[in-house]
Order: sequence, then structure tokens, then C-alpha cells
Amino acid sequence: MTDLQPLMDYATVKTWLDGLRKHWGGGVESGDEERLEILEAFCGFAGKDPDSVIDECVLVRDGEKRVRAKGRRRYANLITQFQAQVEGSRMTRGKWGNTVRSFLIHNGILLQAGLQAGDSETAT
Repeated sequence: MTDLQPLMDYATVKTWLDGLRKHWGGGVESGDEERLEILEAFCGFAGKDPDSVIDECVLVRDGEKRVRAKGRRRYANLITQFQAQVEGSRMTRGKWGNTVRSFLIHNGILLQAGLQAGDSETAT
């Protein structure tokens, strides 16, 4: 992976943060710095920039955007692996994994709850 641009330069990151603001009624900026650090760490782990992560999970067919199951599974598994290697408590690992899941979900890639706070099972 080449060096990441500043994360706010990626359309998918803007979509994510705007979605969080709408969902929580605005004012989530206080947690944005940590969210961005977590996403940047995940992108380094995955070897992809944020827009590429979403692109690998989406297929446009007949002018309609569809979720690519193979891409969604790949990233669900990568999130599980990423979360497992995070140092700290089960709660910290869960937070890091859920932050990345939130990024995908707000960009239209729906995921089932996967590894939660240190559980050893993988998402399906």
C-alpha cells in the first residue's frame, strides 16, 4: 500500500463521519480523532486505503450498487484479525473492531456483529 492521504481526503471517511453525526444528532467530533486513528491503523493492517476497502465490498450491476459478499467476508475476517492483535482489554479490542465495522456500515456494507470484546469466534 502506498502512503495514506490525510483520511479526511477520502470520500468514504467523510460519508462515515457525516453518518455518525446524523445518527447521534451531531456533536460526535470529540471522538473523531480516535476513530480516525483506529481506521488508519486498520488500513495499514489491511494494506488498503479507506476508499479501496469499500470499493472491494461493492459491485455495480445494471446501474445498481450491490454488496459483494466475498469482499464483505474478507473484511469481516480482517476486522476480526485486526481486533485480536490490539493490545489492551477485551473492551478496548471490541471498541477497535466496532469502530472499523461502523466505517463499513456507514458506507453501506452491512455486517453482522463479529468478534465482540475479545470473543474467539469469527463473524459469518
